[in-house]
Amino acid sequence: MSAPLPPSTATLLRRIGALATPTLLLAALQAFAQLFETWLAARQGTAALAGWAVVLPFALLMQQMSTGAMGGGVVSAIARALGAKRDGEASALVLHALLIATMGGLIFALGLAIAPSAILGAIAGPEAGGAAALYAMWLFGAGAVPAWMANTLASVLRGGGRHALAARVMAFAWVALPPLSWACAEPLGMGLAGIGVAFAGVFWLASVAMLVTVLRGGAGFLPNLRTPITGALFTRILSVGLIACALATIANLTTVLVTAQIAVHGAAAVAAYGISARLEFLMIPIAFGIGSALTALVGRSVGAGDWATARRIAWAGGLAALAVAGSVGIFVALAPGLVANAFTRDAEVAAIATRALAIIGPALGGFGLGMAMYFAALGAGRMGWPIVAALARITLAVGFGWVLAVPLGMGLEGHFIGVALGITAYGVFTSVAVRPSVWRA
Repeated sequence: MSAPLPPSTATLLRRIGALATPTLLLAALQAFAQLFETWLAARQGTAALAGWAVVLPFALLMQQMSTGAMGGGVVSAIARALGAKRDGEASALVLHALLIATMGGLIFALGLAIAPSAILGAIAGPEAGGAAALYAMWLFGAGAVPAWMANTLASVLRGGGRHALAARVMAFAWVALPPLSWACAEPLGMGLAGIGVAFAGVFWLASVAMLVTVLRGGAGFLPNLRTPITGALFTRILSVGLIACALATIANLTTVLVTAQIAVHGAAAVAAYGISARLEFLMIPIAFGIGSALTALVGRSVGAGDWATARRIAWAGGLAALAVAGSVGIFVALAPGLVANAFTRDAEVAAIATRALAIIGPALGGFGLGMAMYFAALGAGRMGWPIVAALARITLAVGFGWVLAVPLGMGLEGHFIGVALGITAYGVFTSVAVRPSVWRA
């Protein structure tokens, strides 16, 4: 009997599309909520926008770790177990994932809700740090644990191939967040802190809804919450998740360090870079829509020992992400002033943001490609080249950007060029990894 023919590229794209579409729709809701948050923070004044901007890397780090990094470890571990027909292992992994999520949430809650003025002020100055303090206390102190729980449970569903169900449950959070944020910030008079209050309230409800969904067998299996705690099952998740969390930390540390470098130019420059950074990070939900499908599909193929199909899935999804993110980047590069003025009424902030977006916009396509390949690498458990990519990014954005800005006298433009080169290098190095000599048994 002849071996079955490998699936065609069209078939692979259909499989990716079937899993990616609901997550992409969720990503659109998340992107709108995050853009609305940028606009709402700007309405509170330049100091508030600068405070929001200095919290932004930490808030995004929490979302990235719980959803795509450690969450990716959860998806990868469950998908590989199911691909290898080890359903009992998949059921036992759920409890281990919940324990990891609780610890992750507490680290953010304790680390950033205690003395936030000192921590954030050391990065962006006392004005921005003071404006951010109460917002950070609510966002992390009350919202970190439920956000980790909701996103981890969504990863359990995605590991079981139930992307549509995960998207339906999480859609509640991103639909409810903008109006509740506005209500708390303005009619209730809480200002920037109201955005943090809204985030915490929404994600407490989302975590409960997600827990009920998983316990009812929404992932295609019933979780075993009475299973013995074992190091081997923690390792299944952490061997991928910890590396992914380290990479997410490096990515956000890049933004923090660039923000600290830009802070010498004043609060308006920090606020302007916050707008640019938000658009950069908006590529992550878009890439995650495709990338979450890649993690699950690649994980299943690797679990079954089919590395050739795993590589083809990664490239098909990566090029799709390049097309989507590249289209956004072209629009931003062609109309940077239009984009900047959509987020701020401060003429100085808008002028600086326009300069940043004109330089960074063309690099967004490569960033989308790199993020998709990163999520595929999570499924494969091959994280070496993504580490190289992250280190190249921070070196160019922070180190080379400083050289351009200070010794070579380019000022803010030097920092922006460094950021653009860094995210371009990230896309190149992450993609280089997906080849037979690296992705193999």
